[in-house]
Amino acid sequence: MESTLRITEIFYSIQGEASTSGLPTVFVRLTGCPLRCTYCDTEYAFHGGEKMQIAQIVEKINAFNCPLVCITGGEPLAQPNVNTLMDVLCEQGYQVSLETSGAIDVSRVNSSVTKVIDIKTPSSNESSKNKVENFLYLNEKDVCKFVISNEDDFDWAKHFIEEHLSSNPNIYFSPVTPGMDPKALAELILRDGLNVRLQLQLHKYLWGDERGR
Repeated sequence: MESTLRITEIFYSIQGEASTSGLPTVFVRLTGCPLRCTYCDTEYAFHGGEKMQIAQIVEKINAFNCPLVCITGGEPLAQPNVNTLMDVLCEQGYQVSLETSGAIDVSRVNSSVTKVIDIKTPSSNESSKNKVENFLYLNEKDVCKFVISNEDDFDWAKHFIEEHLSSNPNIYFSPVTPGMDPKALAELILRDGLNVRLQLQLHKYLWGDERGR
């Protein structure tokens, strides 16, 4: 079977989120997503895109001469062949991260890939899609992210962590932009003494758009 993926864009930018924030990274944005989060900032990736063979994608990535590659979307895992792409990149020595909603099984993801799971809070209107079985496949380098719109989201996330992620050291709280005041979120984290990292989307401060996500 032909190994292809539908790609919205491949670009070189500064990573704005998670453990490699601030580092130059090649981004591969796949087309399509089964979720419709209220705060989504990449709706342009829901449709369209270009069908590309995996060898073509890897060739474009190689041209940037950058060791970090972020596979993002949309929802990358909605296209099963993405696992083949990530396997190839890991074999070639790239440091690969995957940004996923966590609504699709991650068990097939190469263990060398850093999984960044965006756990859906109530304000997304997609919190019922969180697949808690995925947490069985997390390792010490993987990240769980909560996008926080308001104090109700904050309280929900706090209880979710207690129930499902109490042993995970890599938890990030990111304020919805625009919407949630970062200072207000910081004060909530301090008030409740949470062992989470406040994450601001660096790329939006640099360029005011979605680049680097």
